Amino acid sequence: MNDHPIKPPRRTRFIDIADSVIRGGRRMGWIGKANLDKDFLLDQAVEATGLCDFGDHWFERPFEALLDSVKREARLNAAGDFSAVKQFHHVLRDRLYAQMWFGRHPEILERPLRAPVVIVGPMRSGTTRLHRLLASDKRFAFLRSFETISPVPRPEFEAVLAGEKKDFRPKLAARIMKVARLANPRTLSIHPTGPYEPEEELGLLVASMWSMKHDAQWHVPSYAQWCEGESAVPAYRHMANLLRLIGWSQQESSLRPWILKTPQHMLDLPALLEVFPDARLIFTHRDPEKIVGSAASLAWNQTIIYSDYHDPQRTGREWLEKTSTMIERMRAARDSIPRERMIDVQYDDMERDWRGTMERVYRFLKLDMEPAVDGMQRYLDRSAKLKRTPHQYSLEEFGLSQGEVAERFADYIDTYSIPVESENLPQRRRFRR
Repeated sequence: MNDHPIKPPRRTRFIDIADSVIRGGRRMGWIGKANLDKDFLLDQAVEATGLCDFGDHWFERPFEALLDSVKREARLNAAGDFSAVKQFHHVLRDRLYAQMWFGRHPEILERPLRAPVVIVGPMRSGTTRLHRLLASDKRFAFLRSFETISPVPRPEFEAVLAGEKKDFRPKLAARIMKVARLANPRTLSIHPTGPYEPEEELGLLVASMWSMKHDAQWHVPSYAQWCEGESAVPAYRHMANLLRLIGWSQQESSLRPWILKTPQHMLDLPALLEVFPDARLIFTHRDPEKIVGSAASLAWNQTIIYSDYHDPQRTGREWLEKTSTMIERMRAARDSIPRERMIDVQYDDMERDWRGTMERVYRFLKLDMEPAVDGMQRYLDRSAKLKRTPHQYSLEEFGLSQGEVAERFADYIDTYSIPVESENLPQRRRFRR
């Protein structure tokens, strides 16, 4: 890895200033205290929209677990609990609007979701690149970034479809991204994006107060543990209905299979396959030393925004354990999946020869790749402009060693023939460039 200080980066002055302003506003009575009571938040969403149907009330169970964990464990600062209230309000309002659209247009829920292509891999294992390369192919449907931020159109959207108004959601997404970059300029290096870039469906699972997005922005270990003991099927059913709604709002042909990806699928493959029984699965693999270090860095750069209590060693340990759990659950679920339904892709193969690797993926999908090549090259050219500086991180920043991580995942490395650079594995498991 690149040489850098052992100490991980601190948050920006922008957050310090925002936190001080919010605290001052509360002292002066200009800004209300954050209320993270479930019933209050539900009532606020109902009052804001004039709607009262949240759909399947199962989501209240993970919501209760999340709120309890946030209040007991996250130790949010003023900017953190202020943004948490805003986030919850956004999600709850979207649930109400989603049910409104399903009532107005029952045909939305009849839209088929045939044979989606689902990329399944740990965080930072090349899933974004693979997802965006496939999304360059016009034969597939995909979410755009503004749709994972705001998956549900507002009530006036029919005027947008009629050409009488513009959809406000891309502009809203651009504003949110601008604030995110002010809060953390490293965002663009860690995950380059824009309002119209292909994006993962994580926001569609957040709609059910489900997903490890919460783990990556707040210290909520009891919530994460609670989720690991629950079935995610209701969250995936709601996600599927939101995909139908997004396809309808895009005026997308329901014949085009969706390209999906989020690391959450590593934890919830049985739920994914229950809801999408004909899914085709592409598993991505990367040296676990890179996965754990990069995931810890991503989580660190989020959590330091929302809390004043930071412990890099705790962050490293959490994401070492989280990565281990993801891989264990993925491997257990694979045992019941027919081999012809899945393919494995190595991160290093994509680095070395993206075109040759994609040709192998297209053979698996039984499609001719040639019509998609120009679009893929345009994405790669655009991506080079989006990514300004490399994402820099190290295991040492987070109290971890290469040897510890290498040994922890030695069987995974061996089973899937993952190229690694570590000197801490037996020779048969060591890869040298």
